Amino acid sequence: MGTITRGFANKVLGNGAIDATGLSGNIPASNVDNTSVTNITSLPSSFELIESTASDPSPAATGTVWYNSTSAVMKFQSVTTSGTWAAGGNINTARTHAATSQQGTQTATIIATGYSPGTWTNASESYNGSSWTNTPNVNTARYEAAGSGTQTAALVSSGYNGSATGATEKWNGSSWTSNPTSLNTARHGLGGNGTQTSTLVYGGYGNVTTTESFNGTSWTNAPALATGTSYMGYAGASNTSALVFGGGYPSRFTTTQSYNGTSWTNLPGGSLNTGRFSLGSFGIQTSAVAAGGNVTGPPSISGVTELWNGSTWTTNPNSMGTARDLSVGAGTQAAGITSGGGPGPPYSNKSEEFTGPGVAVTQTVTVS
Repeated sequence: MGTITRGFANKVLGNGAIDATGLSGNIPASNVDNTSVTNITSLPSSFELIESTASDPSPAATGTVWYNSTSAVMKFQSVTTSGTWAAGGNINTARTHAATSQQGTQTATIIATGYSPGTWTNASESYNGSSWTNTPNVNTARYEAAGSGTQTAALVSSGYNGSATGATEKWNGSSWTSNPTSLNTARHGLGGNGTQTSTLVYGGYGNVTTTESFNGTSWTNAPALATGTSYMGYAGASNTSALVFGGGYPSRFTTTQSYNGTSWTNLPGGSLNTGRFSLGSFGIQTSAVAAGGNVTGPPSISGVTELWNGSTWTTNPNSMGTARDLSVGAGTQAAGITSGGGPGPPYSNKSEEFTGPGVAVTQTVTVS
């Protein structure tokens, strides 16, 4: 710790104040108790208030300020007051209508299938938080499929490749394998959430209400949506916990529906502020994000972002950096990601990372 120069007396008054009189020179660090000091009204100019460190402290308490001597910048730890978007790594195959590992994270997810210039694709890619790497292709090329699972245990279900397909494929972290059983009802433009062994899919083109549940081996018909929809936003952790919002092509629904494992319910007071379809989404049933989509224009393609707290939607002050529809998302409201999208062509290869409100972040002090 070194020595502390000047300014501290060796007497503490009964009211807790420090009697700072007549002290000069150096106090050995060993003589200073490492406890909080209160009631100091002024300090000598030589007293060092900001820590100088070669690397950022981790973890850093909110409100901490320090000087990073390696990068020669002043930094501080704060908490986000609203959600913010930042550029992520570009996907290798620009596409719309893709599927993703819905339970993946901002730094570990996989994207597969979709509509790439001129046709549907079987391309698959994995994200490590900074860049995308091509992985083995899915067996059945398609777009408008449902995705679920994680980066190392994902599921792609149904979709369109000239006609609706119910084909289901599993990803084990190194290869895709066709599941012996397909969906009971082939469709496209549907939503899905959960894990590879506990997935729920619902809706689809034509605003159908059909819902099916997957247990890791086979599909079972489940209770129908309260309101049929397609190209919707969705969130949820398993086949017994789901949230569906917006969609309704060619209309632009504001409806939010919740599933408890037994039935779907339209949530009163849970309407989106901006009706839309073909939106990006991520999160869980009680904490979700609706991002971009096709809205009532102009412009019809938007980056408007809304946050769900379990009962209501709030419009986030910051929209996506690039307005788009038909993107696909993964992660949580605190740390999510969306990738690809339209309208196109050309289609987007951009990813954007979302940091939600209330998240501790390290920021650099700038002078303008």
